[in-house]
Amino acid sequence: MTTINAANAGTYSFDDQFKVNRLGYGTMQLTGPGTWGPYADPENGIKVIKKALEYGVNFFDTADSYGPWFADRYLAAGLSGAQNRDQIFISDKVGQTRQGPNIWTPHGEPNYLRQQVEVSMMTLGIDHEDLVFLHRIDDHFSIADQVGELKQLQDEGKIKHIGLSQVTVDQIKEAQKVAKIDAIENLFNVSDHRDDDVVDYAASQNMAFLPWFPLATGELAQPGSVLSTMAQKYQVSPAQIALAWLLKRSDNILPIPGTSSVEHLADNVAAANVELSTADFNGLSQLSQK
Repeated sequence: MTTINAANAGTYSFDDQFKVNRLGYGTMQLTGPGTWGPYADPENGIKVIKKALEYGVNFFDTADSYGPWFADRYLAAGLSGAQNRDQIFISDKVGQTRQGPNIWTPHGEPNYLRQQVEVSMMTLGIDHEDLVFLHRIDDHFSIADQVGELKQLQDEGKIKHIGLSQVTVDQIKEAQKVAKIDAIENLFNVSDHRDDDVVDYAASQNMAFLPWFPLATGELAQPGSVLSTMAQKYQVSPAQIALAWLLKRSDNILPIPGTSSVEHLADNVAAANVELSTADFNGLSQLSQK
């Protein structure tokens, strides 16, 4: 019987210290409706994180704007007391403010970015951030000022790696003039959002690529759809097919599917055991024409 273990998806190295398992976990769903307020069942949220650890997940993605703060609190509680805590990698995001459900307002003032990093470290109970993304570029401030503040925090030892979220190749290149960029987090999935040029550029620059909303399969997951039909062929779920496609798309892709269900978590991690044929991978790759 094949085990459910994120390590089956292979590993990725941000540095020489340790390797993260490519199939991670995102905390965004551990909040109230509209990513606002507390999650309805905090104990269950903590249980899901602990179960993710049991399944070999050692890469967790979060942001202070999830809640705000609530997802970070559940993540900290779920990771507390974990064995090999120093072998768990957390990616965080700063640069968004929240004024209510489904409302997201970028704010890239350097002092604010610094405050978010400092408060996030306190909330997560850590003395440095493994990876911090600029959640969104704020057009009111230059990329040099926003990324430059993260670079200063990096120089102070408070951030190990710097990333960018929802950016173009040109914006990445602009940021690279200021600091070494180690990761990109963009909306990307097999069905309808495909910044392939960003994925390929990130790979060429030895940057990790985190696809958010990786399971937005939509109509493609409905009965009779391409993903549903292929899932029947492999005797897995459509979500597992979508994740398997991401894992095969490029070695620098680290999917971070989020869920508040232990059952869905097991299903997601089991995608690490799915190996798509070249023909099926190519067929899925043609589903979205950007």
